[in-house]
Amino acid sequence: MESTALGLLLLGVLLAEPVSRALAAAQWPARDPVGGLLVWQAVGLAGGLSLLGSGVVFGLAPLGPSLPAAVSAAIDTLAAGQLPEFEIVHVIALLAALALALRLVSVLVAVTVRTLRARQRHRDLLDLLGTPWPAVPGARVLDHPVPVAYCLPGLRSRLVLSAGVLDALDPPAVRAVLAHEQAHLRERHDLVVLPFVAWGATAPFVRGMVCAQVAVAALIEMRADDVASSAVTAGQLTGALRTMGGAAPAAALSSFTDALDRRLLRITEPPRPLSVTVRVLVRLGAIGLVGVPTALLLLS
Repeated sequence: MESTALGLLLLGVLLAEPVSRALAAAQWPARDPVGGLLVWQAVGLAGGLSLLGSGVVFGLAPLGPSLPAAVSAAIDTLAAGQLPEFEIVHVIALLAALALALRLVSVLVAVTVRTLRARQRHRDLLDLLGTPWPAVPGARVLDHPVPVAYCLPGLRSRLVLSAGVLDALDPPAVRAVLAHEQAHLRERHDLVVLPFVAWGATAPFVRGMVCAQVAVAALIEMRADDVASSAVTAGQLTGALRTMGGAAPAAALSSFTDALDRRLLRITEPPRPLSVTVRVLVRLGAIGLVGVPTALLLLS
């Protein structure tokens, strides 16, 4: 089991740093944002499983030839009213895995609670200050001259437009803005980005995890742009984005957004989509990436 623990540790470190950096710098995700987001989620999940699993596997190695056997032996020993016997190095490994797990969970819970509270306060203010827009259920119009639009996700989601948007944009451009923000709400992009914000807060000194936040936020914007482009023309969408200055979804999702010029170029000159075969392989690769540490933990 020691070799399995070492393999899991190396896999976790590789995914957290060089692999994340390389994926953040890669060009192909822009050709398949959905596939790119799936791969990023697989990297995060597989990295977490690997790092946590390495400590658990090494710590329980004295109790059996595999993790299931070691866990069963530990349970039997505890049920008999005895404590398993470990050397100090194995105790340290188990404590390190427990500390990492507590750190990950506590940061994720803290970020989630803080986000939900902020959204609730924001939602209450919107219901007080915003005017319902009958043309779009759940939408609110703020009396402000600056063109701004964003979404506030949740069980009682809100789509927010300023009066400046309605004054500055023609109806097709307004439809483009609505389609972009509704894509964020419909596909719950807030839930996609939240774990990466939490992981980045867990270890901000790991550059690869910071790159992951930025890359995921950029892919989310690309995906919403793609949805909007299917509802309106590219010119209408780019015109709306130029007018608004890219001021959209920071309040609802993340402060990490791709550069507006790059987004506009991608809309006007869309990259060639990945072939069906490659897209299928990307999704299978994401599943396989999660399957590697899972198999090592269950079959080691």
